[in-house]
Amino acid sequence: MNADDTRLLRIAYEEAKAGFDEGGCPIGSVLARKGQVIAQGRNQRVQQGDPIAHGEMDALRKAGRQKTYRDTTLYTSLSPCMMCTGTIIQFGIQRVVIGENRNFGGNENFLRSKGVEVIVADDPDCIALMQRFINEKPELWAEDIAE
Repeated sequence: MNADDTRLLRIAYEEAKAGFDEGGCPIGSVLARKGQVIAQGRNQRVQQGDPIAHGEMDALRKAGRQKTYRDTTLYTSLSPCMMCTGTIIQFGIQRVVIGENRNFGGNENFLRSKGVEVIVADDPDCIALMQRFINEKPELWAEDIAE
């Protein structure tokens, strides 16, 4: 990870924290190009009643249409689920920086098998926030991961 990665992952964490403070699932995301934020977002499933409003999807929606995503990096506080993984692959995003995958092991190996560079930061703030959420709202966590 470089300095831009650290800075942009921190923005994803701040989005996750804002979602937690709103009563939602603490997952934040940033789409960036050459170290510049294109868009940032957070899981809005609870706030909007939208089952598809994951953090990564929120950031991508806010980014709007892009001529290409191949020169972008997606930052996410938590390892992406299969829906978000599919979107990363569909859009041709070549690089993903993940805050943590201890509380939820997503699809890192699948992304790698499709040629995506995946970096797992093991960020202690991302880990702690998600663990707090799981401990405090286990029923909402189970709903979010469709269990």
